[in-house]
Amino acid sequence: MHITLDTPSPGRRGQREWQHCADLLAHPDGLATWRAVAAEWLRAEYGEAPHQTVAAGVRSWYLQVPAYLATLLFHHERRVPSLRPEDLSFRIAARGKPEPAEIAVANPAFACLPDDPAAGASEAFVVDSEDRLVQLLRARYTAHAARFVRAYQPTVRFGARNLWGAVTDALDVGMWRAGKQNGDEGAGVTDAGLLLRDCSAPFTSASTLHPATDEHGDPCWTRRKESCCFHYMLNEGKGPCRTCPRVIPPL
Repeated sequence: MHITLDTPSPGRRGQREWQHCADLLAHPDGLATWRAVAAEWLRAEYGEAPHQTVAAGVRSWYLQVPAYLATLLFHHERRVPSLRPEDLSFRIAARGKPEPAEIAVANPAFACLPDDPAAGASEAFVVDSEDRLVQLLRARYTAHAARFVRAYQPTVRFGARNLWGAVTDALDVGMWRAGKQNGDEGAGVTDAGLLLRDCSAPFTSASTLHPATDEHGDPCWTRRKESCCFHYMLNEGKGPCRTCPRVIPPL
């Protein structure tokens, strides 16, 4: 996913329009339009588009926006950007799965540690410890997620537990992905444990990342999801994912 630290510029012909997070949450009709696009894609891929599968896809794709931005910057730079919906925009992929492909951050301000090379910059807000930085990231991400849950829940057949499970998943998976992208999966897992070190509300669990073995007997990392993607409802003859909370009890 590409990140632009600036106000989004108009796209080239054939690209989808930028979606401003604050506008989507204030006027959820935009989320309904996104679900319609997702339903069209699912029908093309699988021949059907159950409501829960469509809604779960858009739910998780939206949450990728603040989660991916927060985890990537924290893991690589030990910085926390603004995660306010007013400061974030995104654009979904023009072809294939309609998930976010680009993120634009309009606010250049960020929080950092005292030894950050840019700690003296006017955009920097310096905090005195890594623990304080973690608390700030959780607070900013939670505030954005809470606004999404309030806007989205009345329009879908999901309860609060399902939605906050997806909020938890996005943060845990985002940090895991950041480690993979940086060539050190274990470091991403460690940072996921730092951000989700406990099961304090509104998160539904601590990080569920844990060591396992793959089908060849080699060591790997895996996790138990906190929310269901409802892909089992598609006519594929498959049941829930192996990491689905429907089949794996809490750790």
